[in-house]
Amino acid sequence: MPFRDRTHAGEELALRMLEWADSRSEAGGLVDPVVLALPRGGVPVAAPVAHALHARLDVLVARKIGVPGRRETAIGALVGEEPPLFDRAALELLGLSEDRLGPDVAEARDELRRREHLYRSDRPAPRVEGRTVVLVDDGLATGLTATVALLSLRRRGPARLVLAAPVGSPHTVADLRGHADDVLCLDQPPHFHAVSAGYERFPQVSDTEVMDVLNAFHAQEERHEHHEHRQHHERHEKSGRGH
Repeated sequence: MPFRDRTHAGEELALRMLEWADSRSEAGGLVDPVVLALPRGGVPVAAPVAHALHARLDVLVARKIGVPGRRETAIGALVGEEPPLFDRAALELLGLSEDRLGPDVAEARDELRRREHLYRSDRPAPRVEGRTVVLVDDGLATGLTATVALLSLRRRGPARLVLAAPVGSPHTVADLRGHADDVLCLDQPPHFHAVSAGYERFPQVSDTEVMDVLNAFHAQEERHEHHEHRQHHERHEKSGRGH
């Protein structure tokens, strides 16, 4: 059965993540978890996961590089200011070179920077070192974007690196296991042909929707922190009066 939409997929993924986290409890559990969504589609999927794990939600902006004339077909991907990662076999098959794709790389990096500034503004990127990092996307097709994101995160020294998605190609999921400590993918149809086939509704996610999800999550996080701080202050006052 396909997922109704990305939010439903995220809720189902969150349940599976809780089971997985419980199975990890004897091995020390999840160390200071942070959930990073691959925008734009990964953000509404990641929000229920972050809520379930009581983890911070943020984004890791990666950008795919499409085949010239067929932008939706990924031939490479990049993250931050790091060099792009290309599908070498596909480059050779299509008779393309990295030099020829230079303008496409520059365009992808410009869009990546625009999204990073829009989604994060002045908020610093979350600390990764020594933490359990859960990277979430809405699906795994070629896996290029997930791969470049995982490689970047690995260099930043997480305690554990987890990739989670509702649906994906079995071949891609198998390949990605070499870049993450754990890969959780709920639905891996043997005849996978597109991520969208795993959903009843799979519209494009807008920048506005991404911002709405992130802002709502962070506002709730701030309210919770304020409540915790107030309770701590009240307990401290009562303790002082008791003496």
